[in-house]
Amino acid sequence: MFKKGNKLYSIIKGVCPKCHEESMFKNKNPYILSEALSMNESCSNCGTKYKIEPSFFYGSMYVSYPVGIAFATAAFVISFFIFKASIHVIFISIIATLIVFMPVILRLSRNIWINFFMHYDKNLAKK
Repeated sequence: MFKKGNKLYSIIKGVCPKCHEESMFKNKNPYILSEALSMNESCSNCGTKYKIEPSFFYGSMYVSYPVGIAFATAAFVISFFIFKASIHVIFISIIATLIVFMPVILRLSRNIWINFFMHYDKNLAKK
């Protein structure tokens, strides 16, 4: 399911969408907030330029909303059905989840967005 050549592999790992060899981000840890969205200009393996055009990743804002909703829904389900929490605790758990996972949500949305436009090429992966 998460093998090279699969879009999910590129999205979850945050690697180049064309060769799946190098991380797109300068620092793999999303919780170093000063570098959370710092990306390499291009892939050192295949030469793919990540920023297709200026402001390309503004489109990832449209993806970050449903990704955030998915995280909030997961927090609700866990709080309500597993812990049987009150509505106030559920609200606080949703807010805390969104705050804690915001760097992950931002990176996931960028990974999803770029994978809409670029596809895996096994010839590039062999370089």
